[in-house]
Amino acid sequence: MAKKTQLMYPGMEKNLEIMGEQIKLARLRRSLSVNTVCDRAGVSRATLWQIEKGSSTVSMGAYCAVLHALGGMDKDLTLIARDDVTGRTFQDLKLTTKKRIK
Repeated sequence: MAKKTQLMYPGMEKNLEIMGEQIKLARLRRSLSVNTVCDRAGVSRATLWQIEKGSSTVSMGAYCAVLHALGGMDKDLTLIARDDVTGRTFQDLKLTTKKRIK
C-alpha cells in the first residue's frame, strides 16, 4: 500500500523546519543526548532526527512525545489557535442582533 503524502505549501515546510531546529536547540541547551531523548520519548533515533529536520511525515504524537521528553514542553501545544482572531471575526460577522421595535 502506498504511503499517503500530505500536501505541504512552502510556508508550511519552512515553519516545520524552524520548529525542528528549535526542538534540536532545546535538546542541546539541556545537554541531552539523542539516545536519552529517544529513550524518554519512546521513539527511534531516525524519528528524532526527522523531527529535528522538521519532517512532515512524522506523526504528531511523536512530536508531542519528544517535546514532553524535553521537560514538559508539550504543554505549549495547548496555546495553538487559542486566540483565533480570524475565526472570532468570522463568528462575529454571522451574529445577528435583534432590532428593537420603537
